[in-house]
Amino acid sequence: MTVDQIGKYQVLRTLGAGAHSTILHVRRAADSREYALKLVPIESKDDQKFLEQARHEFRVARLLNHSCLIKIYCLETRKNWLRRIKRAELLIEYVNGKTIDAALPLPMSALTLAFLKVASGMMHMHRRGIFHADMKPNNILYGKKGEVKIIDYGLAWIKSEPKDRFQGTPEYMAPETVRNRVINEQTEIYNFGATLYRLATGKLPVNLISVPESPRVNEKTWGSLFKPVHELNPATPPALCDLIHRCMAFTPGKRPERMSGVRDELREIASGLGAVVGDGTDAGS
Repeated sequence: MTVDQIGKYQVLRTLGAGAHSTILHVRRAADSREYALKLVPIESKDDQKFLEQARHEFRVARLLNHSCLIKIYCLETRKNWLRRIKRAELLIEYVNGKTIDAALPLPMSALTLAFLKVASGMMHMHRRGIFHADMKPNNILYGKKGEVKIIDYGLAWIKSEPKDRFQGTPEYMAPETVRNRVINEQTEIYNFGATLYRLATGKLPVNLISVPESPRVNEKTWGSLFKPVHELNPATPPALCDLIHRCMAFTPGKRPERMSGVRDELREIASGLGAVVGDGTDAGS
């Protein structure tokens, strides 16, 4: 996209583009501050679901207040001459950085501190009765100053509301999500563990959807498919390997009970690696 101006925003560059949205780096004339602007085109009746997803994402963001969760300031819609909505625009907090998978390699102390910040953000979401439901490396922004922001609430589920769709990214989905479409704190802990696994090892976790007869895969079969973290990256601290393995346990009852416990373990591991913990790991909890 080469547009210099969109309404009250000066376009500085394109940050990313997907099948159903484009994200621009913009400067707002009213305050001269920089933001990310997500444009969601609504070109047909089939695109109405993307408008509803944008509205949902904004509503979820309004329920959250944590330094490790991306802020969405407003949602506006643009109409055509027939008064039909042609585009949704989400004004989002700008982070000078990239997704954490694109920021690798990072020192183990910095990577573990980033894990701690993500855990803190997810803990805040859970305390508000919200489950992200699509945790993965490219939904985590890593800033040039070490800031960490969880992004993309489009698939987030608010606990008090019905679930009306199958959610998540296959490689990061818990077995019970694949089999029974379950979303809860235990599946979130699995998503988180699978994200850590990918970032620590450089390898994708097992994709149960692609495994033949995956609804029938049991714990023994799962164990034969799973490659331990230390085999793939011997430099990973044993305590971190152990935590990732427990978060990714096939059986939900064998995973840590709460994200707060995961956060506490990561704080100890990060401190042991010399990382300065505290900043950005408790705000808004």
